[in-house]
Amino acid sequence: MTSSRTITILAVLALAAVLSGCNERRDPGFQGWVEADMIFVSPDESGRVTKLNVREGDEVKPGIQLYTVDDDLQQADLNQNKATLANAQQTYERAASLSKTGSGTQANLDSATSALRVAEARVNTSQTRLARRSGFAPVGGTIQQIYFREGEMVPAQRPVLSIMPPGNMKIRFFVPETELPKLAIGDEVKVTCDNCAADLTAKIYFIATTAEYTPPVIYSLDERNKLVYLIQARPNRPDVLRVGQPISVFLNARTPVAEKK
Repeated sequence: MTSSRTITILAVLALAAVLSGCNERRDPGFQGWVEADMIFVSPDESGRVTKLNVREGDEVKPGIQLYTVDDDLQQADLNQNKATLANAQQTYERAASLSKTGSGTQANLDSATSALRVAEARVNTSQTRLARRSGFAPVGGTIQQIYFREGEMVPAQRPVLSIMPPGNMKIRFFVPETELPKLAIGDEVKVTCDNCAADLTAKIYFIATTAEYTPPVIYSLDERNKLVYLIQARPNRPDVLRVGQPISVFLNARTPVAEKK
């Protein structure tokens, strides 16, 4: 009899535990995704890509040459301006010599000096245009995407490729208006994703002042007809995240798990 009563009590306790579990629900957090502020590298003028030194996924350091664009027109312009500079230099020297002997006028010397300065400025401009036919990494990071490859024409000021610096990774998520008072710039939030590290967090650096009606549907667990605000945060470990990756954000960085219904 005692054994039967013990079994009955254990069964009741097990059932109570199951029912208690049913009354608990896992907090889904706020749904978001990973983005990055890309650095786009582009030529000042249109041209054909003649050499591409990197591939997507390559790590680059500041100052590394990334690509070159054909420079025939820029080289021809430089040669022409150098010839003009040589003539201006000769004219200036003659005017200066005549001015010293009293045979020339000050007006002629001033004119020659002005022409020489203009010619020098044009040579400097041509040299700058020529130098910019090669693209160099302005920052260190990972080559995220290549838009034009060798042999393709690049329009003026269109990027040949983009670089993603690790520090430019960010997490974007939306919170309802009722949750907004709980957040402040500098707050730390807990970040989770599929197969991500357990200690992943992010620090809030932006809170939108203008409301939106719905977050992007593909990142929303269900549709909500209420105002939401965009929040952006910098992850503590950007190297383990990927651009476009969906994530969940919990306001309490220490307890992301469950709450009672």
